[in-house]
Amino acid sequence: MPKNYQQSFDIFRDKISEFVSEDTYPHAVEAFFETTRDWNQFHDIEFVKKWFTDKKSSSTLEVVDIPMNDVKGWHVDPETGNIHHESKDFFVIHGVRVKSNNREVELTWDQPILEQVGYDGGILGLVRKRFDGVPHYLCEAKEEPGNYGKVQISPTLQATFANINQSHGGRKPRFSELFLNKESNPDVTVLFDSWLAEDGGRLHLKRNRGILVEVTEDYDISLPNDNFIWLSLYQIKQLLKEDAWINPHVRGILAHV
Repeated sequence: MPKNYQQSFDIFRDKISEFVSEDTYPHAVEAFFETTRDWNQFHDIEFVKKWFTDKKSSSTLEVVDIPMNDVKGWHVDPETGNIHHESKDFFVIHGVRVKSNNREVELTWDQPILEQVGYDGGILGLVRKRFDGVPHYLCEAKEEPGNYGKVQISPTLQATFANINQSHGGRKPRFSELFLNKESNPDVTVLFDSWLAEDGGRLHLKRNRGILVEVTEDYDISLPNDNFIWLSLYQIKQLLKEDAWINPHVRGILAHV
């Protein structure tokens, strides 16, 4: 078998071409080929595992359960009881009364639910870039307060539009311009762009925009810190076997291939 990635892929593509449907995603065949072995040009899977376990062990994130009455910046509406942020952005917690004839529980129940302000969700964006012809995916070891294990491997960009619009007063999320201006950037090719459903059991009408873009091989991307890493698709698939290392947004973006 040729060691060169492109030569190997060309042989593979020719052999299976008769089995590929006309409506298959154009990059799906190559994505399948990417998972057959580890083509990463920077580091092997053992390096990646050590990198991630080091990120988890060195995390300084502290999350303490506190009463809702002590949460700063969030307020309870005295008339409705709904909980909202003082900026009127991010999300609201309100109640729903549900009736169903097709559930395993009682036919009617009440529950609180989280609703994204404006229903506009956010962007879950993954950057794909070739190095020596080999596709790599830019992921981040990202801390979130509700993460199992505190740190999970996340997409290049994972942000609500409230974050992108800097409603929290912080910096603009890294790499957001690649996705916001993707149509006008000649170095960007959109491989996937669609609204993705979220968990309807706790999120009200929630969806996020899942986007996979490929930048040209000569497009310069400087990693802002070592929380970001270029992974092969083979490595991402292997890391799915670990205990909640890959977050659901990476899974959702790549599910179409």
